[in-house]
Amino acid sequence: MSRHVQVTFDAHDPRALSCFWREVLGYVHPAPPGVDLPAGADPLAAWDEFLARIGVPPEQRNSRSAIEDPAGHGPRLFFQQVPEDKVAKNRVHLDVRAAPGLSGEERMAALEAEGDRLVVLGATRVRRHEPAPPMENGFIVMADPEGNEFCLD
Repeated sequence: MSRHVQVTFDAHDPRALSCFWREVLGYVHPAPPGVDLPAGADPLAAWDEFLARIGVPPEQRNSRSAIEDPAGHGPRLFFQQVPEDKVAKNRVHLDVRAAPGLSGEERMAALEAEGDRLVVLGATRVRRHEPAPPMENGFIVMADPEGNEFCLD
């Protein structure tokens, strides 16, 4: 039997980092418990109202955040606030499939275009690995706004 997976990120600013990854993956912020959001409603505003209503102090309202795949297929991403900085290369990273079915220069051009889009959102480009068939299709290493490395693959 397979298991569902949640990927957890340590973060200084969970809300901002969840917003970045929401845009990278096409995910959504879920509604607060027991809240039905009308179409077009801002889930983050709903969370602000929910947390205020249940008495969470303002200084604790950015201690966690989450995003989910709207189709329900991908893992949930959870972001938790931690005081310490990232000090070394992460041992687990995400590979974002940004060029499915493409190869060669067409693949690398699609990865470059996605990398450019993510830089505008706050990512940093780290390095490019060229295709080396038959074992390597090529990829671009990026870092999110808090320095977590991931690959555009």
